Amino acid sequence: MLDKAPEFPEGFRWLNVGEPLSMARLRGYIVVLDFWTYCCINCMHMIAELTRLEHKYRDKPVVFIGVHSAKFYNEQHAENIEQAIMRYEIEHPVVVDEGMRIWRMYGANAWPTIVIVDPLGNIVYRRSGEGQGELMDEVIELLLHRYSDGRLAGKPLHTGTVRYSRPRSMLSFPGKLAFSPDGSMIAVSDSNNNRILVLALDGNGRHRARMVESIGNGKGLRDGEFDEAMFFRPQGVAWADHSSIYVADTENHSIRLVDLSRREVSTVAGNGRQGYYTHGGYGKGVSLNSPWDVAYSRERNALFIAMAGLHQIWLYSIDDSTARPFAGSGYEGIVDSTLEHAQFAQPSGLYLQGEHLYVADSESSSVRLVDIARGRVHTLVGKDLFIFGHEDGRLDEALLQHPLGVSAMGERVYVADTYNHAIRLLELRRGEVSTLVGRAGSMECRLDESCTLMLYEPSDVKVKGDLLYITDTNNHLLRVFDTKERVLYSLEIVE
Repeated sequence: MLDKAPEFPEGFRWLNVGEPLSMARLRGYIVVLDFWTYCCINCMHMIAELTRLEHKYRDKPVVFIGVHSAKFYNEQHAENIEQAIMRYEIEHPVVVDEGMRIWRMYGANAWPTIVIVDPLGNIVYRRSGEGQGELMDEVIELLLHRYSDGRLAGKPLHTGTVRYSRPRSMLSFPGKLAFSPDGSMIAVSDSNNNRILVLALDGNGRHRARMVESIGNGKGLRDGEFDEAMFFRPQGVAWADHSSIYVADTENHSIRLVDLSRREVSTVAGNGRQGYYTHGGYGKGVSLNSPWDVAYSRERNALFIAMAGLHQIWLYSIDDSTARPFAGSGYEGIVDSTLEHAQFAQPSGLYLQGEHLYVADSESSSVRLVDIARGRVHTLVGKDLFIFGHEDGRLDEALLQHPLGVSAMGERVYVADTYNHAIRLLELRRGEVSTLVGRAGSMECRLDESCTLMLYEPSDVKVKGDLLYITDTNNHLLRVFDTKERVLYSLEIVE
């Protein structure tokens, strides 16, 4: 006997829709429920599969609903989920699953979990993990055929999608940044505008930067001149020399090269298709999986890649165009060991200092150290995939929450502690963690004045002398924190 789909609890917040939905109202429709949490790389991959199916069945009695069952504290707030809906351009309704109540009612046990309900209200499909698109498609087709005898609703359900607005800004969810070798320019991944910006710092570099190049024209995977090349939500950027910038083109699953002298973009690694448990390969023939950051090694003429989707660190050799796993077994976890046996959990930020590669390991809420010379991985701060928070103090006691960015100067390691809306400082010699900038929430301020200390899910931080440059992602700004004045500025971009 089939299980009946439980009714949604009353009083829960619904997003991206004009009014709350109910299973009773959805009788006659095929209902696809996506249990997700917006930090999860597997959930991000599932969004692309859902979007494809939504477009295919938009004229059929098929309804897609996201059930946001949060992992992190920060993800429990509706306003932050709204930001994720905007960032990932989600088109279907989303219900905020308070206390994971719907999750338990439907027997979900992992992110993402897909549940399909037939037109009579029976649960006919439940499966966890990504890569379900084709199977889901087959089930929907089967149900449309089986219930075509008059038991289907006569027309699609129009749910009145809500369009959220964001602050007016030149940037849209900026991701990562990197300094040119001489420190005079910054490369920024303007992720949701699908472009890379090159900015020249003016004056003391705190208040203003001049646009030098805007690289990219629309969403896609296309090489060519700057005004015709395309990216898809790029993240990491790294300068190899004064005219070469490498880009982690995250949702294209590729590594791109920006040649400033020739004003051209080319793909150097990745074929545009998501890879699963690959052993590496050559150039454009290899399949990558959500590369999130890159760090250039001059000694090796190579790129370290934070391969978030495979929970590994990869190495791309520029000389022979080969890409292969460098550190991490591919199992998700927080295990210190040799390069081969260590475990990462969605590594999302890199910074190379000599033979030390610092890693912002987001899903374990930790900062890891890859000791390249000794071939081992160590945890500097962080405990487990489900232990997180905002605690300062000793390295073995402090807590972070889903950090995405990291940089270092000597024994001082700076962390974009994303879900704590903070910049944290790890003082390795003293063995302590402190908060430099940290107050939750979005903000408004004049670009030519100092601002109250408020960040909103910062994704990266880079240090230059006494200044910290920050991608203030959900505020759609670049920020500069003066560590001597202890003042946070917004960096104005002028064309």
